[in-house]
Order: sequence, then C-alpha cells, then structure tokens
Amino acid sequence: MKTGIIKSIRIAVCLGSAWILLSSTSCSDNENGDQKHEGQRNIYSIEIDPETTYQEIDHFGASDAWSGQFVGNWPEEKKNAIADLLFSQELDSQGQPKGIGLSLWRFNLGAGSAEQGAGSGIGDLWRRAPSFMDAEGNFNAERQAAQVWFAKAAKDRSVDYLLTFLNSPPVWLTKNGRAFASNANESNLAAENYDAFGEYMAASIQGMEKEGLKVDYISPVNEPQWDWIDGGQEGTPFWNHEIAGIVRALDRKLDEKGLGTKIDVAEAGQIEYLYEEHNRPGRSNQIVDFFNETSENYIGDLRHISQNISGHSYFTTSPFQQAVSKRRQLSQAIESTNGLKYWMSEYCILGDNDGEIQGNGKDLGMTPALYMARVIHNDLAIAQASAWHWWIAISPYNYKDGLVYISKTESDGSYESSKMMWALGNYSRFIRPGFQRIGVQVNGQIEQSQNLLCSAYKDPETNEMVIVAVNSSVNEVELDLKSVQLKGKLDLTGYLTDLENDLAPMDFHAGDHIVVPARSIITLTTQKQQ
Repeated sequence: MKTGIIKSIRIAVCLGSAWILLSSTSCSDNENGDQKHEGQRNIYSIEIDPETTYQEIDHFGASDAWSGQFVGNWPEEKKNAIADLLFSQELDSQGQPKGIGLSLWRFNLGAGSAEQGAGSGIGDLWRRAPSFMDAEGNFNAERQAAQVWFAKAAKDRSVDYLLTFLNSPPVWLTKNGRAFASNANESNLAAENYDAFGEYMAASIQGMEKEGLKVDYISPVNEPQWDWIDGGQEGTPFWNHEIAGIVRALDRKLDEKGLGTKIDVAEAGQIEYLYEEHNRPGRSNQIVDFFNETSENYIGDLRHISQNISGHSYFTTSPFQQAVSKRRQLSQAIESTNGLKYWMSEYCILGDNDGEIQGNGKDLGMTPALYMARVIHNDLAIAQASAWHWWIAISPYNYKDGLVYISKTESDGSYESSKMMWALGNYSRFIRPGFQRIGVQVNGQIEQSQNLLCSAYKDPETNEMVIVAVNSSVNEVELDLKSVQLKGKLDLTGYLTDLENDLAPMDFHAGDHIVVPARSIITLTTQKQQ
C-alpha cells in the first residue's frame, strides 16, 4: 500500500462518553478523473454518536441477471473466483478481503423467453431468461442450472438471504404470448390469470427449496411504471390495483404450499413513485396505496407481505442537493407509515445524471466508484434505506452496470473486477445484517458536503463500529489517532479503496498518522477488547 501522501486528520475515540471525533481536510470536489492536484484544504469535524440509532440494516445485494445463466456454466476455477469476489467474507494471508461479502443474492425467475429463442422478440439473447417451469406446471431445475450454481455458491459462502424476482409473468400466461408488453397503456397479464401466476411463483419457490435453496423473499413485479414495449428485455407495466391483486393471489398460494417466503413490493422505477403521484397516475403513491388501511389496494395485513417497500434510485441521484431533497421526502413518507421500512432494491449508473457522469462506457476506475459510493451514502443516511442492492453483479456490456465484468462468451471467457465492486464492498463487507446506523454530525450539522461523506454503524450485540468515509476531493487527508479513552483496548483497522488499492488493510495504533488518499473510500472498523 502506498504511504507518505497525507496531510491532516485527527481521530479521537471515546466510547465511554459515546462519541467519536474526527477532524479532516479536503478541497473542492472533482469527479472528472483519477488525477491528484494540490489545493486549499478545508477542515471537517465529524462527531459519531453510538447512542443515537436509526435504521437496522437488513442486507446488501446484487442480481444474477442476466449473465448468471451463462457464467454458471463456465469452468469451475473461473466461476468460483467470481463467486469469491462477490460473496466471500474471508481474508487472504495478507489480511485483505477476498471479496465484498454480499449478504443477499437476487435470483432472476425468468418468464421463459430464452426457450422462445429469436421468436421471443428480445434481440439480445443474454436478456432472454429461462424458466424452471413449463406451461403444464412441471418444474425442472436444469432449465436454470447455471443460476442455481451461483445461488448455491452464495449459500456456501454464507450469504444470508435469497430473493427471487420477476420482470414478467411466464410467456404462456401473458396476453401476447411474449415476455414484454404490446401496449404501453395495458399490462401484459389478464386478471383471470392472477391465480395461475401466483401458482407459478409459489411452485417455482417450492421447487427451488427442494433443490436446497431457501427463498426468503419474492418480488413479483419490476418497475411497473415503465411501458416495456421495445423488446429490450422481459417486462410489463402494472397498475397498483393489479399489483394488489397479484400479491393477494401469491399470498394465498404461498399459504397453500406451506412456504415461509415473504413478498416484496413494488420495485418502483424511481423513488418519487413511492411517495407521490409524480407522472404515473394509478402506478404511483405506492406507500399510501399499499400500506394505508383506508386504501382499496391495501395489502399490509397479508400474512406473507414483508413490511418493506422497495424502489430504485435511478434518475434521482444528481445534482447532489436534489438527490438529498428527494430522499428526505421519501424518508418522511416511510416514517409516517408505522412499521414500514425502505429497501433500495436496484441501481446502476444510468443516463447522463445532469452531466455529472454518463452511464455509457465501461469504466473500471474510481470516477464511477465514487459516484456510486455517494449514492449509497445518500440512500442509507438520508432515505434511511435498510437494504441496498446493485443491479447486475456480472456484466458483459460496455456500460457502468457491473461489479464484475466479463467477456460476452457463453461457455468460457475472461473476467475482471471493477472499483465499483470494491466501493460497494466498503459497505457490504463490513456492515452486516442486524447492524444499526448511528448518529453522525459534520461541523456540528447532520447535513454533509459531497466532498467528504461519512456514515457509521454498530453491531448492537458487540458494540463493534464501522465508519465509512468517502473522500471525493482531489486532495489527500490525514488521520492522526491521538488518544483512546477506554477501560479496555480499542483495535482500529482500516480498509482503503482507491486507484491503486482494493480494500487494502491498514492497521492503526495510538500516534499513527493514517493516509487517506484523494478520491478514495476508507472503512474503519473498531472492536473493543478487554
């Protein structure tokens, strides 16, 4: 790890008085490249209060769509190496994490467009998806064997949760016999097929569990606000009353089969659709529509409904202050609904983001990684998301949508990790299910500058703390551990992600000067030892 490139940060840790104080330096933000420049430094004082608690963290996840159906058939050495990058919580002999330790895996329960081939109308065969089931209701695990391999690899590496999701009902139940819609103003599933759709989902889960894969959650609809008529992938629009009907049917079928799977709704295409009408009447304001007892679409009392509502962070991440404002509105709407939690269930870098960063073009460097870390911070610290899920874990595309990138080859190929993967790892590897977010103030204020973003979490059982700091500026900062006021010893370990390092370990002792490079993410973990 590179050393000797720091300027000035102080950390004082005092669990006895329930606070941690960091003083740091940084300069104006620059997202335009990975080069370092000297500039005027500003000082930030950050107070961390373990006694002020917010949401409990459920999990960090990513999806097997669509590459899992091919990469799961690659040679053992390569697919195991990819699985280690995504799932492993182990350290190598140098104390470096082997992977990012995801705690949830999203399994694409396909609609059967892959079996239709070119007749599916979906031009990219990698976006066609197979189905376990056939029209006669027969389950065959071999139809999605490659995806099953990855789900089992996740389980073997102690990934705690498995979620299955659908982009479309199976093609034999849809109105047009395809996995995408024909009419932008009409869903692709008739109401008389809700029960059959529920049976299909419940039977698929039952089959997966017989294969040794316990399904914790199922998400029956995806981004119901979009039209899904272009054949780019599986998908269909749905209106809220249709989603409610589907969920009720699924709830009954899960009960009939004695399954414990919880239902997750409603994967809103943008977070505004959760808390306001926005521009999709009948497909929005979903917090009230699904979880207010006075609504005709109320489903909050169903036995299998999870007390979470899920949405996607697309198109709401820039500019910074607007991203903060929208997430504050979402948090207020969630808090007004007793017992409800928010999951950010899908994100990758799409579009032009007000000129800040383009989705087009693969970039393995720090620019998209820092942007991604900023989104994670705002979703956790402002929207109070209890879960955060990236879109595709394994990408063959020239786009900022992957954690691991692969050659677009079906039976064997090459792979490489991205800084976006390691950026997510600063959170997912260390903030485990059950951790609580705790209080952070910057210069005495809760609101933070995008130059330096800091959030903190604790394990309520052990009082271990995790602090994640995102330094987007082009100046280095220095951490200077001055004193530790504890009855016992406090071990502090750091992990650095920057242009040269991927969660590189850093051991701290009293009096050490700790380098936090420009344009980097650092995770600090504390563990009190008696």
